[in-house]
Amino acid sequence: MPSLLAEKTEARPNPRQEEAVRAKGASPRRRRAVTLARGAAGLLTLAVIWEAAPRMGLVDSYFIPPLHVVLQEWWSMATDGELLKHVKASLVRSGIGFSLAILIAIPLGAAIAWYRPVREFFQPVLELFRNTAALAILPVFTLLLGIGETSKIAIVVYACFFPILLSTITGVATVDPQLLRSAKVLNLSAVATFRKVVFPAALPTIFTGIRISGAAAILVLIAAEMIGATAGLGFLINYSQFNFLIPKMYAAIITTSIIGVAVNYALVALERRFSRWRPA
Repeated sequence: MPSLLAEKTEARPNPRQEEAVRAKGASPRRRRAVTLARGAAGLLTLAVIWEAAPRMGLVDSYFIPPLHVVLQEWWSMATDGELLKHVKASLVRSGIGFSLAILIAIPLGAAIAWYRPVREFFQPVLELFRNTAALAILPVFTLLLGIGETSKIAIVVYACFFPILLSTITGVATVDPQLLRSAKVLNLSAVATFRKVVFPAALPTIFTGIRISGAAAILVLIAAEMIGATAGLGFLINYSQFNFLIPKMYAAIITTSIIGVAVNYALVALERRFSRWRPA
């Protein structure tokens, strides 16, 4: 009886295996179409729930208005230029801070991973600061740098710095030893080895930290703009809340989400551009 049961179990088709076989045999274009369709269905479901819940009285329609009301307010701000003004202010601040973090963190992370004395010198300090949340020291930046642009850019640099730094250290320190031995056989200098072997091999790991920092640049800035700012999406969200302009508040939140998604996809495309040597 057990053997017969085992035979029946083995003969029974596994739905997951069948789906994997079908997905493997499907063309890349078909797989992308299926993925996009499922993602669109998820977004459409969320939109329907947002529109229906206030209409059905499941939530207070004053505090969570129907989606069409929010979209109407978003379009109104987009056409009269108000939304563009705040988006531009936020993108300039986050862009400057994000770029400065990349320029500082990647060389420093490479030096820490490549040279032991540098690593031993910086490790205690980095361990102290990387476990301190960026928003926790926002008052410090405000006290030292004021409530103007400098403090907001500085907090973005701080928030973006450590993900990029740690990913750079990890990427450089975990390069395949076989690649290093090959470079040694070819008599490459230390600089050439790093430029032609180590850095390209570490680039995918570095981009992981860059993508994390891309999201942090927007999120931290929104919180910073709620203090002492006169423009920016964080200011717009805070201003709308205090003045009970609820549809405008949700419109600003949606804009923040769209920017975050756009930044992530842009960084993914950039990563593919610089990592074309990797197998698909």
